Amino acid sequence: MNKKRKQIILLIFLVVLFIIINYSFLDKFLVSSFGEPFGSEIGIVKRVIDGDTFVIGNESIRFLGINTPERGEYLYAEAKKYLEDLVLNKSVKLEFGKEKYDLYNRKLAYIYLSEEKINLKLVKNGYANFYFPSGKDEHYKEFFDAWEKCINEKLNLCEKSKEECADCVVLKDLDVKEQKVVLENVCDFDCSLKNWSIKDEGRKKFVFSNFSLKSFKEVEIRVDSKANNENILYWKEYDYVWTSSGDSLFLRDDEGKLVLWEGY
Repeated sequence: MNKKRKQIILLIFLVVLFIIINYSFLDKFLVSSFGEPFGSEIGIVKRVIDGDTFVIGNESIRFLGINTPERGEYLYAEAKKYLEDLVLNKSVKLEFGKEKYDLYNRKLAYIYLSEEKINLKLVKNGYANFYFPSGKDEHYKEFFDAWEKCINEKLNLCEKSKEECADCVVLKDLDVKEQKVVLENVCDFDCSLKNWSIKDEGRKKFVFSNFSLKSFKEVEIRVDSKANNENILYWKEYDYVWTSSGDSLFLRDDEGKLVLWEGY
């Protein structure tokens, strides 16, 4: 074998090795350049990380269309256990959407087990709320309907707060452009909102400190990291919370039970 032929074979070997090692990178490059090349995959769930994330092989898979409680939040452990009971060590089908990877390099997918959509099952049973940060897709309506059904049945995350003030505090305004929320107390007594929380469909969360909403008064909560007005409460951790493509507001009491929600 002459020297030139050996060089060609070595070059081919190195190219193949590079492709194998960088398959994930190549896959993402093809997706961004030419569109989604793979509609679905099948794999066995090796480990469940939390209620909306598990591992197949060496890759983390993040559920599309839903968001489950984070560690330390109400029903975090229950949502994780529920998912483990459903899919751990089982073969599932992954169906990809318009974006295959998130910012954390996790694959994004709708998950099917024996033709049943597990993402949807988590919403129906109150272990997740619907979540479409990149905009509503063809699955949105069935997830919205599943959430409303969960609300009617008062399951888990959809369980209505039993606090007296849960019937007093109403949503007066949710202004996406101004990034503000206005709550009103419609009862003739004051309501302590200590440790109540406002959350979007994702992870962004505002927690009330030792705050009391006076009878027949309003409170305004604004997303603004710099402003300072003693008559307004500020959500300072973010530049924005409410997305123009659609979002939801969830108001929960100090136990995590649902006081009200609003979607748009």
